[in-house]
Amino acid sequence: MSGLRQDVLDWYVRRHGDGWGAGDETAFQAWLAADARHAQAYAQWAAHSQAIADLPADALAQLRRNLQRDKAAAAPAPRRRFLRPALGIAAGLAIACGSGLLAWNHHQAQPVFAQAFSAPRGQQTEVSLPDGSRLRLDSTTRLAVTYYRQRREVQLLDGQAVFSVQGDAARPFHVLAGPVGVTVVGTRFAVRHTPGLPGNEGVRVSVEEGKVRVVRRDGTPGEALRDLPGAVYLRAGEQVAANAQGRLTPVAAVPGEGIALWRDSRISFVDTPLAQALAELERYGSTGLTVRDPAVAALRLSGTFDPTDAQTFRLALPSALPVRLKQGNGTTEVVSAR
Repeated sequence: MSGLRQDVLDWYVRRHGDGWGAGDETAFQAWLAADARHAQAYAQWAAHSQAIADLPADALAQLRRNLQRDKAAAAPAPRRRFLRPALGIAAGLAIACGSGLLAWNHHQAQPVFAQAFSAPRGQQTEVSLPDGSRLRLDSTTRLAVTYYRQRREVQLLDGQAVFSVQGDAARPFHVLAGPVGVTVVGTRFAVRHTPGLPGNEGVRVSVEEGKVRVVRRDGTPGEALRDLPGAVYLRAGEQVAANAQGRLTPVAAVPGEGIALWRDSRISFVDTPLAQALAELERYGSTGLTVRDPAVAALRLSGTFDPTDAQTFRLALPSALPVRLKQGNGTTEVVSAR
């Protein structure tokens, strides 16, 4: 078994076993983000495994007998043994798919489209998907798209995007963003998931048109989202946020500037700590600013800025807050004006 296939199997078995927690999910998401091939390989494996679950009981029993028979025939006589049933079926799936043993049903769960997309720092990316849905990715955003015959799935690994989804009642559209899952049929909405950004580690979902269903998924795969309890339904003009553990806040109104001000190269801060505001601006490009004084870092900033125009922000900052810019040693430090 190749190294990537073994890694995928290990993650899949662990993720569907007892004891899987938030720390495990964080590590898993980091592994997905490390290489675009990881997300694609895992999606394909999950689809193959779902095919096993969809088999009739008699076909599944026959497959198990065939796998055990093949395993026994291939093993040296003195050391003949079998894998534990759950892991054996999962490991045998690679052999079954390769030899055509699952030709009956597994085509229903195989991906029909899989591709990773990203927007580099300081740029936005427009994506058109095979079904006519469109995505707009903000700066420093990475996601993986996988389409199956019975559902469409996007894993938002980092960043934020606006989704304009082509309606298809037979194939719901799922967005997986860390601990949160979003399900729609046809609508336009925005999702933000920036797990590495201080003060913005959670998830935010905002709806511009249509209706979406938001759930705390705790690592549950996309195909099971519709069965999760505690769903929150959002209509146009509504939004909901979640912390890093997926705990949802009460539904609130979308701000007057809309679901994604960044589409117009603007970001808005409302009583935001300066350190958090600078971290947000750094997603679009270097500000050239540092803050060492905790009291200065905690100053609250309000205002709307062009995240791609660092020079104007530097000029405006001393007027917005009681600070000055101190040059020295090749750096520009924001210090108290007092």
